[in-house]
Amino acid sequence: MKTVSVHDIDPNQVMDIVRELRQQGMVQGQDFDFAYHQRKWDEIVGEIPKHTDFVFYNDQLATWFQLKYA
Repeated sequence: MKTVSVHDIDPNQVMDIVRELRQQGMVQGQDFDFAYHQRKWDEIVGEIPKHTDFVFYNDQLATWFQLKYA
C-alpha cells in the first residue's frame, strides 16, 4: 500500500482524476482510495494547503500515478 499526495487541486479536478482511474478499469476500494483535505490554518504549523491523498494497494499503480499526477 502506498499513498501519493497531489497538492493544490480542487474537488472537481480530483473527481476528474477518479473518473479517469475508473475508466482505466481500476476499482475504488480494491485498487485505490482517496481523501480530499481542504486548506486549513494550524496555530503551530501555519497554513496547510489543500491536497488529496490517493492510496494505492498495488505499488506499480502508485508509481504510475505519481509519475503522471504528482
